[in-house]
Amino acid sequence: MAYDQTNIFARILRGELPCDTVYEDEHVLAFNDIRPLAPVHVLVIPKGPYTSLDDFTADAGPEVVGHYFKVVGEIARKAGVAETGYRILSNIGGHGHQEVPHLHVHVLGGRPLGRMLPDARG
Repeated sequence: MAYDQTNIFARILRGELPCDTVYEDEHVLAFNDIRPLAPVHVLVIPKGPYTSLDDFTADAGPEVVGHYFKVVGEIARKAGVAETGYRILSNIGGHGHQEVPHLHVHVLGGRPLGRMLPDARG
């Protein structure tokens, strides 16, 4: 899938749309979600044009991939949820219900989050 330069995260990265930044460096931007689903709900995005974890891990160098996930952990610690627990979530593709075609990880915490998916085994 070709990268869509008009997606909302691409527009944020270009400075066309504002965000509530909690972390930024040359490779990563993290900001508070505008529709939080938990007391802590931070989105962490790479600055490169990656649609999903699939192309990110295939095309970005190992230093960039490693740095990205190191930042995800740093965000959780900085937000104060590392001690009590948190969830990271990345929706990928149609079956994963990805809404924005730019790789992003949700860092969610600050309260019990319940089961990730209902038990559908019957």
